[in-house]
Amino acid sequence: NAMAWEGQQMKVSLKAGASLAGKQFYFVKLNADDQVIVCAGATDVPIGVVQNAPASGETAEVVVCGVTKVSSDAALTAGNLIGTSADGQADAKTAGTDTTEYVCGQVIEGSAAAGGLAVAAINCANLNRAA
Repeated sequence: NAMAWEGQQMKVSLKAGASLAGKQFYFVKLNADDQVIVCAGATDVPIGVVQNAPASGETAEVVVCGVTKVSSDAALTAGNLIGTSADGQADAKTAGTDTTEYVCGQVIEGSAAAGGLAVAAINCANLNRAA
């Protein structure tokens, strides 16, 4: 049960720089105005995973570090290292292959398909490329 995994989270409240409707549990990044928008490239640097679905200008609740649900870009398996896909969903990363991309966490409970929810331990406060 995914709910049983949720626990310790470091969250920040940031203004949504665009509508995040339909983007709950996606990776978000900071824009030039210190607001959050959905990650739009696999090489983007995520600040965290948005927990709600605010309209532009509303408050986005973002988990920077901790255990959270993440929307999957494809099926994910426990143990996969993850980062953002080109559309902000969680995508498996391979060290030595995805070297321009960032590893933000590790899957605890997998998802069966694209668009499904996985559970992951994430840390977007101190990111390293998948070197």
